[in-house]
Amino acid sequence: MPIDRTYRRLTLLILAILGSFTAYLGAQEDVAPAVQSAGSADDSRPVIESPLTESDREHWAFRPVLRVLPPDVNDSSWPRHSIDRFILARIEQAKLTPTPEADRSVLLRRLSLDLTGLPPTLAELDAFEADMAPDAWDKQVDRLLASSAYGERWSQHWLDLARFAETDGFEHDKIRTESWKYRDWVISALNQNLPYDQFIREQIAGDLDSQAVATMFCLSGPDMPDLNDQVERRHLLLNEMTGTVGSVFLGLQFGCAECHDHKYDPVSQNEFYRLRAVFESAVPVLKRDAPVAMLSQQSDVIKARFWVRGDHRRPGPLVVPAFPRIASRSDTGDLSPDEVSPRTALAHWMVRSDNPLTARVFVNRIWKAHFGRGLFDTPSDVGLLNAEPTHPELLDWLAADFLSNGWDIKRLHRQIVCSASYRQASRASHSDSEWTHRLRVDPDNLLYSRSRRRRLDGESLRDAMLLMTGLMSDERGGPGVMPPLPEELVGTLLKGQWTVSPGTHDHDRRSIYIFARRNLRYPLFDIFDRPNADGSCAARNRSTTPTQSLHLLNSTFTLRIAQHLAREILRESRDSKRQIDHLYRRTFARHPTSAETERMVRFVEQESQRNAQDRPMTELALPIGLETTADPAHAAAWVQACLAMLNASEMIYVD
Repeated sequence: MPIDRTYRRLTLLILAILGSFTAYLGAQEDVAPAVQSAGSADDSRPVIESPLTESDREHWAFRPVLRVLPPDVNDSSWPRHSIDRFILARIEQAKLTPTPEADRSVLLRRLSLDLTGLPPTLAELDAFEADMAPDAWDKQVDRLLASSAYGERWSQHWLDLARFAETDGFEHDKIRTESWKYRDWVISALNQNLPYDQFIREQIAGDLDSQAVATMFCLSGPDMPDLNDQVERRHLLLNEMTGTVGSVFLGLQFGCAECHDHKYDPVSQNEFYRLRAVFESAVPVLKRDAPVAMLSQQSDVIKARFWVRGDHRRPGPLVVPAFPRIASRSDTGDLSPDEVSPRTALAHWMVRSDNPLTARVFVNRIWKAHFGRGLFDTPSDVGLLNAEPTHPELLDWLAADFLSNGWDIKRLHRQIVCSASYRQASRASHSDSEWTHRLRVDPDNLLYSRSRRRRLDGESLRDAMLLMTGLMSDERGGPGVMPPLPEELVGTLLKGQWTVSPGTHDHDRRSIYIFARRNLRYPLFDIFDRPNADGSCAARNRSTTPTQSLHLLNSTFTLRIAQHLAREILRESRDSKRQIDHLYRRTFARHPTSAETERMVRFVEQESQRNAQDRPMTELALPIGLETTADPAHAAAWVQACLAMLNASEMIYVD
């Protein structure tokens, strides 16, 4: 890292620490409002804002998006797309070579799980293995993007950002009876390939154009309808909404400026309340215990104010709606005087070609989801203290191309997954002599010199298990469903907080449709790091814990899946080697090696003998729905084999 950049970051960090200490001292003096530079309670004096400087605008995220040309590369045969030339140029600069392409079965599993959250079926694997046409990969990409499963998968990425849940949170965690409509709106919008600029406009101002459900994004955060002070409740909702809009759409941590000027980014407290003023007239005066689900333009105009130290009891001067100055052409960020609605104006400004943030932030989110790491790795924070992009020219190329091609989200996916960079292997092959050298020179894979192995999230893991056994329900949409929970977990809940859905077919619906309670996550999702929806989640944790293994090995859900999977394997063939081949293809989407086949044959034989000799037949876990003529000891051994495969790393990780 250049010395001047290191010095700049160190200086900013020191200023942030000093600023926090100053804020603390100021908080101790709140009893003497006269010393507050921002103004005092009932003080209508203007708030003084520091002007933006050229140094503020020099940060990479605030510079204009440039249309750059892909660089020249030495190996012109490797790139499949312009993306690859940016990646390869850096790899060659480090005197490395890219990792060879992964096997076809590995690639199809990776692609299918990335785009739909589901593994390929046996029929899909057969079709791809048999298709040797030059456009075979492109056809798979188009098929998966056209699938309704695409919207169901990618909506979860967005719902994490939107802090979506079907309850309020806090002590009572009351149900929001209409919230599922927003989830269904997101799924439908993605499946219809709603352009991202329209996707933004409808979530900010959709109520002004018959799309009020989309504005549930703004009010999806936690809420306390029973709060004694409803003025405070409204204040908290507006502040939380403002911070979320800033971080999700612009990648700016606006919430940091709720109480004071941002310590290191060029965002003032006054700007926070000027952005909040955009939404002021869309949130009504609230009534105790009355839910508020979506925005609606109020007939009575509510005056927007600056709130001293973010305290709703200390009103400052009136403010007018405005955009963040750092991303605006104007030093004031003022709205155009001919705009009818501040929210419509904000939505249009968000997607202006001269706004440097919106497109950069979104293309990086998509890139991170496909590669496991973003071109900048803090997807909701482009601030000064975070690392710069590893490939800034590629980031700008993607953003500019996205803008000039109608904000087409599916086209962006297609570009990325059709690149040679995406199709690299994640592990060494016998013919790859450069693997060790590649690991030594690029240990963190910042150059994208290989693919990155990624663990499945809990939703994809559950969905994969349901699909491979044929149990997955094809029901879509509607209120969230509640599958059975362990009795010991139900005992910790208040009465009525988890009422099991009466239709058993609902218990096996896709994970996106499981009821999203803020104070209780479905156990499998919880242990695999699903966020709690109390705030916007830009990137999930990827932990590896003993609890995960214990749950997968011992849960009633996994055992039921193993029992159904064993039934399918035994029905498909009577030949043990063909049965093993079916099992590997269902779980790992590949054929087993000869060594793996022999090892599994021995395992099934040994477990069959143990079951027959040492275990009472009444205690064996047998395949569900298998013919009564089957040998119980042998059938139970297959359940054990399936359970082992469901717990294998290759099942839980994507190569």
